[in-house]
Amino acid sequence: MKYSVMVEYALHSLVYLIDVPSDESIGIKDLSEFQGLSETYLSKVFGKLSKAGIVSSIPGVNGGYKLARAPEEISFWDVIRAVEGIKPIFQCQNILKNSLMYVDKEKCSSCTSGNSACTINLVMLEAEQQMYAFLSSKTISWLDKELEQVLPKEIRVGSREYFKRNDSI
Repeated sequence: MKYSVMVEYALHSLVYLIDVPSDESIGIKDLSEFQGLSETYLSKVFGKLSKAGIVSSIPGVNGGYKLARAPEEISFWDVIRAVEGIKPIFQCQNILKNSLMYVDKEKCSSCTSGNSACTINLVMLEAEQQMYAFLSSKTISWLDKELEQVLPKEIRVGSREYFKRNDSI
């Protein structure tokens, strides 16, 4: 499974929005310029985040984006779902039913614990659920705290100052 770089840009952008006062926003131009990518590209990301209720847009000349929910309420999984959509990692083709030895040539209609032919798919589904649970346990607030620990202080301070200096917030 592979997530696009759009997810990474979304997660970083959301961290930049954490400090935005409730009556202000950061413009897409400033967010895209700061990260070195096109406004069009980041606008697509933010359109998806907005549709999912993760950010809200403020219209107008001085408009932009701000978090629509508290950072503790926005999980990595929320962001991945918004940006990438929901796609199963493993797509069972039930190849066992195609083997020469398999008598029942009916199409498999369900993968349940009672259907032993679905063992591989069941393992894959369980692994996927564990991954979703893990990604759901990591929030934007958690990421902000982690970045505070691992990034040099001047980078963290510099990013906050960048958005204040550009009158984004």
